[in-house]
Amino acid sequence: MILRGVLLDIDGTLLDSNDAHAAAWVDALRDHGIAADLTYVRRLIGMGADNLLPHFEVAKDSARGRSLGERHSALFKKEWLPKLRPFPGARALVQRMKDEGLARVVATSADGDELNALLGAAEIDDLIEEATTASDAPLSKPAPDIVEAAVARSGLDPRELVMIGDTPYDVTAARGAGVRVIGMRCGGWNDADLAGAIRVYQSPSDLLARWDASPLAAQSRGA
Repeated sequence: MILRGVLLDIDGTLLDSNDAHAAAWVDALRDHGIAADLTYVRRLIGMGADNLLPHFEVAKDSARGRSLGERHSALFKKEWLPKLRPFPGARALVQRMKDEGLARVVATSADGDELNALLGAAEIDDLIEEATTASDAPLSKPAPDIVEAAVARSGLDPRELVMIGDTPYDVTAARGAGVRVIGMRCGGWNDADLAGAIRVYQSPSDLLARWDASPLAAQSRGA
């Protein structure tokens, strides 16, 4: 099938925010009496709280889990979000997708309020057509639920879409939903971690520079 749209992860893919999320989780866990190693937590970023918190023997829907999630969100928004910057080429890449007539749908585990702030920080809020958030799916990545919700929101067949993400959890979620994946190393994972992606690029600017030979190009789409 011809490629007609792109599902986009934001954190670590277009916005340099993975370290910030990890730091906010470490601080939130510490505030609740749980010691957590930053390097260990960093490898969990890309999961939603429902999958991250059980690594610390906390259920997301427990009173402690809800308090931890709220504390992480508050710390991230107050201490880190104002400092975040998009990866070079992020806006230009999404603009190129728009110019090429590709649908653009965000698939993220963030909540609605956080998503709006992330899109603004990534400087692409005016370029996105649709988005799915944590409230649109029972389970977060690496479960396929959020990607499946994004596919439904796009109105396209999964085979007409490709997802761009930076974590192994993006790859697993997308493949579980029948969507091909383009990986980005800028989020902190390497090619082995992103095994299963159809192509891996260093960053948005790298993909944009190699657009004509990428799976997003018109000739690759059969257009």
